[in-house]
Amino acid sequence: MSKLNLMTTIVDRNQVRKYLHLYEEEGLQIMLVTLGDGTASGDVLDYLGLEATEKAVIFSALTDENFYKTKKSLQKKLQIDAPGGGIAFIVPFSSIGGKKALQFFTVGQDFQKEEESALKDTTYELVIVIANQGYIEMVMDAARGAGAYGGTVIHAKGTGMEQAEKFMGVSLAAEKEMIFIVAKKEQKNDIMKAVMEQAGLDTKAKSIVFSLPVTDTAGLRLLED
Repeated sequence: MSKLNLMTTIVDRNQVRKYLHLYEEEGLQIMLVTLGDGTASGDVLDYLGLEATEKAVIFSALTDENFYKTKKSLQKKLQIDAPGGGIAFIVPFSSIGGKKALQFFTVGQDFQKEEESALKDTTYELVIVIANQGYIEMVMDAARGAGAYGGTVIHAKGTGMEQAEKFMGVSLAAEKEMIFIVAKKEQKNDIMKAVMEQAGLDTKAKSIVFSLPVTDTAGLRLLED
């Protein structure tokens, strides 16, 4: 049975429209785009004959089958394997907060829900909340009330929201906040539930929450204590 994955694509900002167009052709309706900067050293860039570039990061959800199909298109149409072409990788979802959130991520894709991630022995989970812009405190108040210590916020712009609205029956803003929260696995469900209840799709935050498996960590002494 197919798994659902979070695909992360990192490309030069001047190439982002090409990638978004290709993903739309491949049937990926929901994408979140944010900005970043490359950090390769000057010596490495000189050796490769490259210049430092500003980056775009694209987050999207897709099944195993769609990733293999999309990967071929990335290699054939956009030459992603060429030097400086970018990178795309997937991480399996471990859980998704509710039926509407699942519909949000799988718009236009053939997907049958299976059991949660096979990575059952992980100690931590990365809880990711996608919320309308301006509602970080609403999300974090809910998460902290369920045991979260803190989070990291990334500002992003969503695409394909109109398509999702048809399936979900809710109005979604394009400007988004992505909140990353690392939590112990046994706290994950309580945190996700609190966010869904206090800052979910029935609130102005319109939050969608999911989690990814974390296989190892460093610097989480406070959580461990």
